[in-house]
Amino acid sequence: MEVKVVHAGKMKFRMHSRQHIIECDQPAEIGGEDTAMTPPEIFLSALGSCAAFYAAQYLAIRKLADEGVEVTVAAEKLRGPARLGNFTIRVQTPVPLDEEHARAIERSVHRCLIHQTMLQVPQIDIEVQASHPNVLATVG
Repeated sequence: MEVKVVHAGKMKFRMHSRQHIIECDQPAEIGGEDTAMTPPEIFLSALGSCAAFYAAQYLAIRKLADEGVEVTVAAEKLRGPARLGNFTIRVQTPVPLDEEHARAIERSVHRCLIHQTMLQVPQIDIEVQASHPNVLATVG
């Protein structure tokens, strides 16, 4: 998987993956134009859409519902270091569920790729390339 991010002026960026493009921006009060979600909101959206996929797939496979799942993801901005934490994922199903199915959906959502990535400390290598192609620095 790969995503390319291109600066689109001021505090706006465009993310390109395959044939798809999404944008991010910052709120007006910090210099953006508030034309799109912020990167942390996109991060929460990724977690929520992944959770929704797993919940909807569980319901569809069992022929309980084939659409209508809604997921809300909330998190707090923490400091020291600055990060998101105290996540809550709320899954709303379009049909009533007994306790067994509710627990099974919770287990399914825990298997979400984004959720599992967050639970493991990933290795992140950062490469900085200057505009001259022969200049490459690798950090941490």
